[in-house]
Amino acid sequence: MNDRFSEAAEKGRKLLESAGCEFAEIRFSSGVGTTISLSGDNVDSMTSGESLAGSVRVLKKGSWGFATFNDITSIERFFNSALTAASIASPEEKSRVAASKPLIAQFRTEPVEDVNGISLDEKFELIKNYNKILQSSPKIQTTKAIYRDVNSRYLYMNSEGSNLAYDKMHCGISLTSVAKDGNIIQPFHESVSGYGGYEIVRGRENLAEKVVKIAVDMLSAEPLEGGTYDVVLDPRLSGVFIHEAFGHLSEADFIHENPRMKEQMTLGREFGPEGFNVIDDGSISGLAGYIPFDDEGIYPQKTYLIKDGILTGRLHSRETAEKMGEAVTGNGRAIGVMRQPIVRMTNTYIDNGTHTRDEIFNSLDDGLYAVDVIGGQTNLEMFTFTAGYGYKIKNGKPGKMFRDVILSGNVFNTLKSISMIADDREMFGGLGGCGKGGQSPLPVSYGGPHLLVKNVLIGGRK
Repeated sequence: MNDRFSEAAEKGRKLLESAGCEFAEIRFSSGVGTTISLSGDNVDSMTSGESLAGSVRVLKKGSWGFATFNDITSIERFFNSALTAASIASPEEKSRVAASKPLIAQFRTEPVEDVNGISLDEKFELIKNYNKILQSSPKIQTTKAIYRDVNSRYLYMNSEGSNLAYDKMHCGISLTSVAKDGNIIQPFHESVSGYGGYEIVRGRENLAEKVVKIAVDMLSAEPLEGGTYDVVLDPRLSGVFIHEAFGHLSEADFIHENPRMKEQMTLGREFGPEGFNVIDDGSISGLAGYIPFDDEGIYPQKTYLIKDGILTGRLHSRETAEKMGEAVTGNGRAIGVMRQPIVRMTNTYIDNGTHTRDEIFNSLDDGLYAVDVIGGQTNLEMFTFTAGYGYKIKNGKPGKMFRDVILSGNVFNTLKSISMIADDREMFGGLGGCGKGGQSPLPVSYGGPHLLVKNVLIGGRK
């Protein structure tokens, strides 16, 4: 920590001790990072820079005041601005935060290979070589290859006496190939990132080769005929499904603000089969959604959203926990210190079941294997997802490849239609992230094992 950072932190600590309000917190962030972006044969951008920012948030007489700044030497002025804003505001519903004991700790990413020891030229050569692989088929029309690393120091302090620091290093790549044959255009994308060093992105040639192969293979795949199928979801698709279709419904600010969903998301309600467990756990180190503490000074924990098919929990900030009379979970998160924390997921996943992947496939004489995910949308409990691609299953074996695999339905009905859960959970998290409330991308991870879901509606041609 440089002298300016240390001096501002000491000023902040003294301001918090005499805040004169119900609750106050200060966040500082200082970092350096590199981004390299290639499109086809062109270099879109190559940047390396530093950032320094901070924010103050205060709760006074039930109202929030928030101020952000880049000039950390004038923290007193911004602290007073936040107090003034809180005094002026007059919300219909007064805010309160769940109390917490003071936490004092320091955390640090321990990389195998520090990104600061890698030259800009070497980083450029790495992503350029991956980009060449992405272009390796004559059917590839264009490519996109991105390298990014960030090395930062984050400091959190509050009026309860918490003082938490995190020296973090994050590194990742994003790889895309777009294949074309006549009027058919098929993109495919893979991304990997996490808290660690250059080891996360080195030696990823196989990942780039997979991107090219799948993009080209999908050119000859036929669109899937619409209908109702017994579907095996691969670990990535099962993870995206549980994150998008159920995880967001479990965020307590959404539940509190929606009377209909508050009724639907009643604790103790049966949501799936016995042995079906959904968990959010920000304490899993290395993953993209890892947080040693959230942006409200709370340690993350392993939160069972569904346990043995029963709804048992939801995700909370300190404010929603107080409003709903439940325990904090360490899910108050922001994409940076200049944004206010809201309820967000971390590492969200379906836990392992008792079946093997082979047992699930062997149970099907006729079905569909849905793999990866392109995108999707949700509207309350209704969802629509487009898988990356799929294979028809005949006599327990994946066969012909198909594209345009669009799954839709009601999340509650779909969860109850899960009939087999494999023991092969995988976790995923790339350079992108989750979006909510105008804050995107927030680093998260998601995952699950292979799942067999009965009677899934698949859109497509008839």
